[in-house]
Amino acid sequence: MVTEISTERLAEVIGDGRYRIIDARRIDAYNGWCMKGEARGGHIRGAKSIPAAWSQQEDWPQIIRSKGITSVEHIVVYGYTDDEIQAVADRFSAEGYPEVGVYTGFVDEWCANSDLPMERLENYHKLVYPEWVEKLVSGKKPPGFSGDKFAICHCHYRNRADYDLGHIPGAVAVDTLELESPGTWNRRSPEELMKALTKMGITADTTVVVYGRFSFPRNEDPHPGSSAGHLGAFRCAVIMIYAGVKDVRILNGGIASWGERGYALSREENRLEPVDDFGVEAPARPEIFIDTPEARQVLASPGDNLISVRSWNEFVGKVSGYNYILKKGRIPGAVFGNCGSDAYHMENYRNMDLTTREYHEVEDMWRGIGITPDRFNAFYCGTGWRASEAFMNAYLMGWKNIAVYDGGWFEWSNDPGNPIEKGEPK
Repeated sequence: MVTEISTERLAEVIGDGRYRIIDARRIDAYNGWCMKGEARGGHIRGAKSIPAAWSQQEDWPQIIRSKGITSVEHIVVYGYTDDEIQAVADRFSAEGYPEVGVYTGFVDEWCANSDLPMERLENYHKLVYPEWVEKLVSGKKPPGFSGDKFAICHCHYRNRADYDLGHIPGAVAVDTLELESPGTWNRRSPEELMKALTKMGITADTTVVVYGRFSFPRNEDPHPGSSAGHLGAFRCAVIMIYAGVKDVRILNGGIASWGERGYALSREENRLEPVDDFGVEAPARPEIFIDTPEARQVLASPGDNLISVRSWNEFVGKVSGYNYILKKGRIPGAVFGNCGSDAYHMENYRNMDLTTREYHEVEDMWRGIGITPDRFNAFYCGTGWRASEAFMNAYLMGWKNIAVYDGGWFEWSNDPGNPIEKGEPK
């Protein structure tokens, strides 16, 4: 049975453990973007994100379980439109939830009353959505953009065919090897970064939007970027921030989200005019990366975390994760950050539609293993890609004391003087 709930009643049950409030809007609105002219952006405090588009998925029971929602809870669904609210409410009812309520006053009543509690992702504006990008490439001013210089970067790893297959109109191709060194996969030197970025037409004052494709037929090269361009986009974002680009944004969901909104792709090659001056001396944000000596210091500090953003099989030493990394195991003292199934996936940091996972869920996952914002947290993986995506999750949440251990398992394991652990931690 589906019943309507009032603003007053909803305000009363916030914090009551017997109730689960469900936000049926897109994750972009949940994160903080005002997409219907509402007075405040974000979501009702404590709400879980379950977009209406997911209501037809066969794996709905798994989605609900992953969000910790049990059948004994009272469900209250809200959103922008009656259709999206009803779609999610009906699915809960069909799955046997006995008490499902709908709330239709979110925009006109809840958002308009500053006394009613809301939350949002602190740096939500760094995670943009397709309509935002479409306005930008169409010559309009999307929300929060006041500059006059921008670059849309289609990221890939030695795979220009990925760009030629189809890209966002106006986007330029960016090979990740322009920003990281082949052989080590570490960031390039400050001088090389400034040279590469100015050659692309990017300065410290350019608004840069990065994105990639989630899957593409894998070539001979075993590097994860050969099949996961959007993962490479996170890597490029972190390196650009390190160099000094002040406004780096990520298209949430990558090129897949662009297609889902019905926007066309282009095969026309685009290039920006090179510039002479980057505008600042790189690296403007040196604290974003640490190297092996600093990683050792993190391990020696009881209050800090060196976080392995790798799969469990990599962490316990069953596999190295890569064809070009021979040694298996983990850095002793590292915290397991649980990327997902293997070196090519980050499913524990993403929603089923490949958008960035609801940030409360990432926070909860981290809190359970001692990763909290009051500590210094340095993320690592095999060669920096997965670590960069985890770093960006913390960055979007507004965490300050964060870094990427750039060398990761590749660099650590290649030094015979570094200790290695295998097996389940004791």
